[in-house]
Amino acid sequence: MKILLTGGGTGGHFYPILSVSRALKKIAERERIFEMELTYFSDDPFDADLLRQEGIRFKKVSTGKVRRYFSFRNFTDIFKTLWGVGHAIFNIFFDIPDVIFAKGGYASFPALVASRFFRIPVIIHESDTVPGRVNRWAGKFARSIAISFPEAISYFPEGKTALVGSPIRPRILGGNTEEAKLIFGYDGAPVLLILGGSQGSEIINNAVSSILPELIKEARIIHQCGEKNLDSIKKQSSVILEKSELKDRYRLFGTLGEDELRNASCLAILIVSRAGGGAIFEIAAWGKPAILIPLAGAAQDHQRKNAYAYARTGAANVIEEVNLTPHILLAEIKKILSDTARQERMRTAASRFAKVDGAEKIAREIITLALEHAS
Repeated sequence: MKILLTGGGTGGHFYPILSVSRALKKIAERERIFEMELTYFSDDPFDADLLRQEGIRFKKVSTGKVRRYFSFRNFTDIFKTLWGVGHAIFNIFFDIPDVIFAKGGYASFPALVASRFFRIPVIIHESDTVPGRVNRWAGKFARSIAISFPEAISYFPEGKTALVGSPIRPRILGGNTEEAKLIFGYDGAPVLLILGGSQGSEIINNAVSSILPELIKEARIIHQCGEKNLDSIKKQSSVILEKSELKDRYRLFGTLGEDELRNASCLAILIVSRAGGGAIFEIAAWGKPAILIPLAGAAQDHQRKNAYAYARTGAANVIEEVNLTPHILLAEIKKILSDTARQERMRTAASRFAKVDGAEKIAREIITLALEHAS
């Protein structure tokens, strides 16, 4: 059984694909499907070492990007996309998969075009409330469509669309409180987890740095700032906290591995995060109150719409970037940390929203389509 996985080379696409691949392997082991080959097509591997550890072949397929603003790269990227489509067709011709699972984004476009050429069944997953261009197009011919938010149903044919949530990595769930305290330190103060997404967030990092002396009086902070921002934030924070007796309360990371993320979320009372679909479903799976800061200017404004869709459940508050000042962020954090009854209501709402079996459901459908195609 050959399965082709495709999607953009960012954490928002990569980690759900990784979750689905792990679910596929579990089902294959359980049901004695001895031959299963997984290949990942994208313009970037995101984490090549992790792909190798998981036994997933990576094939680079370049593609252009359609920007929503004027840029000469919109013209040159047409040729990159055509080259990528040709490359995808060439690769698939010599190794035809039984099914293609696409997470959307411009990086999945070449493989999806090739699927039409070779009549390979496709299943797509949409993480956000508003689908991107590629997924909206692919929804017209995909055999199955999985969505995270109920708001996305209106964009796809109802008969082949299922609400499954976003594929969650089981390895980031659970955690051990005592182990987490040893890793991150603990002095009885509430723990605040700040997540800037796989690329980090400059605007969140700057807001946090501005209120750091006040913030460490309220909480112990685990701050994931993005690898490219790590050195600058480390220098900045060391100067800001140089004379503070509470400076040990601030722990800074470029990225958090799965074990670190599992334990950090276990310890956290409150999470500050971007509002990608994957991030929201991970927070919900942890059952934690959240403050969401959607990325302004995201395609189709999907992060803002995701954030408000989730906030309507009562599990999160939203601060839009245009309103994000250090004072407002600090006030919102203090408001939630000081209100245990509110925290409990938010935890309950998050747990009700959570869907932790999305990867299993998608993997099951992928195998069903693959078997149908192979027969």
